[in-house]
Amino acid sequence: MNKEQLYQPFEIVYKTLDACPKLEHKHSFFELVYVLEGKGIQSINEHQFKYHSNHMFLLTPGDRHRFDIEETTTFFFLRFTNIYFSESGLSAKYITQLEYILQHANHRPGCILRNQIDKTLVRPIVEAIHREKENNDLNNQELISQLVNTLIVVVGRNIAKYLPETVNEYTDEKILQILQYIQHHVYEPKKLRSEVIGDHFGLSAHYLGKYFKKHTDENLQHYINKTRLTLIEHRLKHSDLRINEIAHLLGFTDESHVNKFFKKNIGISPLAYRKNSRQKAIALAN
Repeated sequence: MNKEQLYQPFEIVYKTLDACPKLEHKHSFFELVYVLEGKGIQSINEHQFKYHSNHMFLLTPGDRHRFDIEETTTFFFLRFTNIYFSESGLSAKYITQLEYILQHANHRPGCILRNQIDKTLVRPIVEAIHREKENNDLNNQELISQLVNTLIVVVGRNIAKYLPETVNEYTDEKILQILQYIQHHVYEPKKLRSEVIGDHFGLSAHYLGKYFKKHTDENLQHYINKTRLTLIEHRLKHSDLRINEIAHLLGFTDESHVNKFFKKNIGISPLAYRKNSRQKAIALAN
């Protein structure tokens, strides 16, 4: 199976296709795919989804995928290699938004835009990026970077609204605010204590726990730990950051603290996890 490579940190591509030129294949990079026009079937990891205009998909390194085009389709591709590279053109706060999108990829087919308001925002942004890419005008690259940043924020916000999976458009507004608060402060563990979150929303720590469980079917602390673990796993898989650097970025006291937290919840050390992940990636690439 072919595995495509990307030799720059960031790439934007537009294609209009009558048929997919590739059989099932993999990427070594992350890819946001937006359908401007057309319809067909998206296949990913042996699952299928009927796509049409205004659908957006997320592909991660190693996903086996293809598009079976039934009607001429215009695609917008936004591709990233290592999102932690400073030369990616993204500021730190937008990298955390992009990371949030990528860490919640479920490797299944389907549009990642579930909120109607956000769907109406995404298309004009994609079209504006296309216009700027076609018209090599003054401050062109700077404007494209700002538009990409805006797209990342909108997509990240949309995904944040529907995590955990039990959350939907009918979910109580306050639980959505609590989930957004957790996402916003996930790098600041002191602000994720039950009593701090409770004070922020005018709830006792005890009631907050019961309220969160009722609306998400998850324990609050378990959800916070799971979110922070996913951030660590993502950095171990997709960056060369040292463990002490990961500890600093995620608000842990030191390397020993992150090692203890990770091993308690995952069962192995961060270094062993990184080694295993890279061995699996090499095996999948061959």
